[in-house]
Amino acid sequence: MPRRPSAADHWLRVMSEERQSGRQGRPGFEGDAPWHEPAASAPPAPGSSASVPIVETEPSGGAKAGRFGWLETRRQRLRYWWRGASPNLRGSVFMLAALLVYAVMVAGIKHVGQAIPLAQILLIRQVIMTAILLLFAAGSLRRALHTDRLGLQVFRSVVTLLSMLCGFTAVVKIPLAQATAIGFSQVLFVTIAAVLVLKEVVDIRRWTATAIGFVGVLIMLRPSSEGLDIYAMLAVAGAICGAAITVSVRKLAASERTDTILLYQGIVLIVLLAVPTWAWWQMPTPNQWFWLITLSVFGTAGQWLITRAYQVGEAAALAPLDFSRLLLASFTGFVFFAEIPALTTWLGAAIVIGATLYTIRKNARTTAPPPAAA
Repeated sequence: MPRRPSAADHWLRVMSEERQSGRQGRPGFEGDAPWHEPAASAPPAPGSSASVPIVETEPSGGAKAGRFGWLETRRQRLRYWWRGASPNLRGSVFMLAALLVYAVMVAGIKHVGQAIPLAQILLIRQVIMTAILLLFAAGSLRRALHTDRLGLQVFRSVVTLLSMLCGFTAVVKIPLAQATAIGFSQVLFVTIAAVLVLKEVVDIRRWTATAIGFVGVLIMLRPSSEGLDIYAMLAVAGAICGAAITVSVRKLAASERTDTILLYQGIVLIVLLAVPTWAWWQMPTPNQWFWLITLSVFGTAGQWLITRAYQVGEAAALAPLDFSRLLLASFTGFVFFAEIPALTTWLGAAIVIGATLYTIRKNARTTAPPPAAA
C-alpha cells in the first residue's frame, strides 16, 4: 500500500520552496541551490525497505600504511559514521554548515559595505553566483531558460532586489543581531500573504501568534518620541519583500525549475544593478576584492547546503536550528564590529521566535492528512 504523505513531507516541500525564494528579507538567506539533487536523497519512507540502514563494516585502525595512513583511516571512519547517521542528523550537519558560511557572507557584506556601494556589492555577487549557476547548467541551458511565466519571473526578481537592498542596508547600518532578529518576522508576513494572495484559511490561534510576533517586532524597533529607526524599518521592509518572494515561488513551483528561477533572477538583477553600479563605482582594494569574492562564493555554497539540509532531514526537526543564526550574528557583531545587542533586541527576538515556532508547528498539524478509515 502506498505511503500516505505526512505533515513532515508537506513541510519539507513548503520550507524548501521558502529556501528557493531567497529569504533575502532575512539577511543572508536568498535563493535555492543552483543545481538539482537526485530524488533519492530525500528521507526514505518509514517502514519501507529503503529505510533499513546499510550495514557497513567499520574500518579498522590500520586501513593504510604510510605517510597519509592516519588521515585515510580518519576519512574512512567519518564516512562510516556519516552513512550510519540518521537523516535528521545529516540534515542538521548541513544546516549548521550553511549557517556558518552564511555568517561569513553577512560579515563580509557588513565589512565592505562601509566603503563600497551596496548596489556594486550585489552586482559583483550576482555575477559570480550566475557564473557558478551557468557552470552547472551548461549542459541544459536552453531548457533552463524556458519559462511559461515570464511576468511572474520578472516580478519575483524585482522583489528579490528590493529585499536584498533593504535587508543588507539594515545589516550594514544596524547591529547584526537586531537585523537578523527582525528578519525572522518574514514567516509572520507569509501568514498574511497566504490569506490575501493564496486564499488559505488561517485559524484564530495562528492569527493570535502572528499578532504576538508583531509585538516582538515593535519592541525591537524601539519606538520613541523621535520616531522609529529608519534602518530597522528597512529590515522589516526586507522581511515583507521576503514574504512576497515566498508567495511568488509557490506559484512558480508548479511549472518552473529551480535553476530557471535563479537564472532569470540573475539576468534581471544584473540589468537593474548595472546602471547604479556604473554611476557610483568605487574601485575595490585587493582586500575588498578578496571579501567580495569570498562572500559571493560562500553565499552560493550556503544556498546549496541549506537546500541539501531540507532534502535530507525533516523540516520540523531542522527549522529550530535556523534561529541559531541570532547567536552567530551576535557573536560576529561583538567580536568583529564591537556590537552589543540591546536588551530590547533579545526580548523582541524571543517573542518573534516563539510565535514563529508555534506557527510552523501549527501549520504542520493543520495540514496533516486525515487518518485512514478503518
